[in-house]
Amino acid sequence: MVKQREAKLQAKSAAEFFAENKHFAGFDNPGKSLYTTIRELVENGLDAAEAIECLPSISVHIEEMSRGDLHSELGIKKKGRVDESLYREAAPAAHQAADSQNSAASDAAGNSGKKKRSRTETMYYKVCVSDNGKGMPFQDIPKMLGKVLSGTKYGVKQTRGKFGLGSKMVLIWSKMTTGLPIHIRSAQPKSSTISVCRLDIDIHKNEPNILVHEKVPNESNMQGTEISVIIEGNWTTYRSKILQYMRQMAVITPYAHFELKFESRDSADKSFTVRFSRRSNAMPRLAFEVKHHPSSINVLLVKQLLAETKTKTLHKFLCKELESIKPSLASRLIEELGKGFSPDMPLEGLDNKRITQLVHLLSVAKFDKPSGDCLSPAGTYNLRLGIIKEVKPDMVATYAEPARVCEGHSFVVEAGV
Repeated sequence: MVKQREAKLQAKSAAEFFAENKHFAGFDNPGKSLYTTIRELVENGLDAAEAIECLPSISVHIEEMSRGDLHSELGIKKKGRVDESLYREAAPAAHQAADSQNSAASDAAGNSGKKKRSRTETMYYKVCVSDNGKGMPFQDIPKMLGKVLSGTKYGVKQTRGKFGLGSKMVLIWSKMTTGLPIHIRSAQPKSSTISVCRLDIDIHKNEPNILVHEKVPNESNMQGTEISVIIEGNWTTYRSKILQYMRQMAVITPYAHFELKFESRDSADKSFTVRFSRRSNAMPRLAFEVKHHPSSINVLLVKQLLAETKTKTLHKFLCKELESIKPSLASRLIEELGKGFSPDMPLEGLDNKRITQLVHLLSVAKFDKPSGDCLSPAGTYNLRLGIIKEVKPDMVATYAEPARVCEGHSFVVEAGV
């Protein structure tokens, strides 16, 4: 009888979980990972510029690299094969005769020196995205880019990202495919120094591994952030999707300037630069962080608010920590809760039973709709300009609904035809 091994209890960090389930964050395959990397870094740049009401200027530079280029970057010396039977494919020398014939045919077709690459062939890419936003505080850079689920966008407020995952997944993908760290240069407005950081991530501890973290003089008056990373990708299969994404961003943010530059390793003919020029100087209003609406909360959230609040009584807690509750309504709610509750009740008296009772009442009570101040809609003016600029239609119509609410959460529907 085979003795069964006793199961060992294990725990994983957030970084380990997402490294093993990278498809949750859009890193399914090399092509999509290249697309997602660009998307995450571009949208971080837009948020950073909009946060200080600065017209965004986003630059994306993609440089194609071969495996040999990557080895040079890693300092790996070129080495010949010793045991040919270990390899799935024959060494390049075995294909020289076929290459010579293909080269002759290629020359006849006017494609001298160009080697056609398979659409599914994986390459490596150096991706550099820069913006003119608010930059990052020197001491916060390692945690902001090297610790999964850490970020500044938590709260009830519209942002393009929220969970502190996107840019960290870029670093994790880089670590998984090339083993190279991420490079960051960042300067806040009117700063006399540039923060320079080169960091890796400890997957098991979910902590940044800092290789370089220093300040240098800001002689170029830089403002914003530049992030550079080398990853595995496939430009051939995702080229059209990346271009389409950049164009769609230009439609909905006509107040931003985008530049996409691609450098091909094979041929200068495949390299290009495309610019999406700014058409509008009117930026959407800033989104403000607001309090939670009573109809959107749950037991866990109430416990979190109770742990963080500075109020001492139930009445003050309801008025200060939740939206759409005025003092008179708070008194009515407490009276409706009945025996065991009072306006002056200390928060320490709210046990799990009473918290559940409170949440159930708030879920069915009638409240004013949320203000919508947490939203930052593009607006029909900008949407119209974006469509005209990029699509160039004969006719265009745009429409925006007033702010509405679903389960306590504000939203706005905007459309262009």
